[in-house]
Amino acid sequence: MKTVIIIPCYNESATIEKVVTDFKKYMPHADVYVYDNNSTDGTDRIAKDAGAIVKYEYKQGKGNVVKSMFRDIQADCYIMVDGDDTYPAEAAPEFEELVLSGKADMVIGDRLSSTYFEENDRPFHNTGNKLVRRFINLFFRSDLHDIMTGMRAFSYNFVKSFPISSREFEIETEMSVFALMNNFKIMEIPVEYKDRVEGSESKLNTYRDGFKVIMMIFALIRDERPLIFFSAVSLILLIIAGIYFFPILFKYFSTGYVLKIPTLIVISTVVIIASLTFFTGVILHVLKRQHSENLEHHLILLNEINKEE
Repeated sequence: MKTVIIIPCYNESATIEKVVTDFKKYMPHADVYVYDNNSTDGTDRIAKDAGAIVKYEYKQGKGNVVKSMFRDIQADCYIMVDGDDTYPAEAAPEFEELVLSGKADMVIGDRLSSTYFEENDRPFHNTGNKLVRRFINLFFRSDLHDIMTGMRAFSYNFVKSFPISSREFEIETEMSVFALMNNFKIMEIPVEYKDRVEGSESKLNTYRDGFKVIMMIFALIRDERPLIFFSAVSLILLIIAGIYFFPILFKYFSTGYVLKIPTLIVISTVVIIASLTFFTGVILHVLKRQHSENLEHHLILLNEINKEE
């Protein structure tokens, strides 16, 4: 059974050596891969000197890096961690045990139930994490504690069936939703989080990346819960149509005259659009179910291939 540590990196020269050496200490049997994403501060050289296998991804963005890692590396257990030394390497053996024993397809390093809010001094990041967690748990009927953590472990089946569409930091949210929607086994382990060391800077932009995550959530709701999404849009359109239609109807009852004919034409158009939107959701819901069935067949095939190997 092969385990790999995969570390996406962009300008982490202040911390990457410690991250690599810590994981080699607690996971001496695992290969440590550092995927450098156009660093300009010598991150790749430092990682190589520390004993990591260094690869390169030239398309900027964490999502692009994760896509390359998942595509290139073959293993039974993948432990992904950020290169900023904010996550504890000593938790990795427990992550590995849960994946290799078959108890989990994705193990989440839960910061928010531990020390995150004490260590992180960026209040908007704290608020953003809580907001994303509430959105995901509400719309996907889950009870996850940390949606956007940078420390996770994955099974082979999860990695090879995950169709990554995110390019940047929205990747963590996409991973969580994919696991929820496709009935993968998820476990959360509280991990001690510590803030970045002096001289190490976060690559996150609170407002820009926060907006991208929110847009990603809406896109995921549209793609993964199409019936709910398009039904909600239809309902909003029908409410708008009703606001303008009922005054005309009441006026007709009281006077016997139909007024505002152009408004009625627009209302009729809105009702037709609402109906088409609803049936679009129905069709996409059926297609989504077929996609889930295809994914299940794909996972069965992966298991058969693994047994043969």
